[in-house]
Amino acid sequence: MFDLRLPAGLLFTLIGLLLAGFGVVSPAEIYRRSFGLNVNLAWGLVVLAFGLVMLGAAWRARRRALSDR
Repeated sequence: MFDLRLPAGLLFTLIGLLLAGFGVVSPAEIYRRSFGLNVNLAWGLVVLAFGLVMLGAAWRARRRALSDR
């Protein structure tokens, strides 16, 4: 059975890594408009966490399905 959590988790994890990585290497001057808050890093970590939760849920479902056999 196809579990949508796996590709969605991979996609969100990849996008979160890219966004957080950009937030780490980008200059601080571009965050003046957002009161000095590194929005790319913050949201990159949020998206990364969501992707990892989705991957964890897919992994748990797969383990549960294999143990029920």
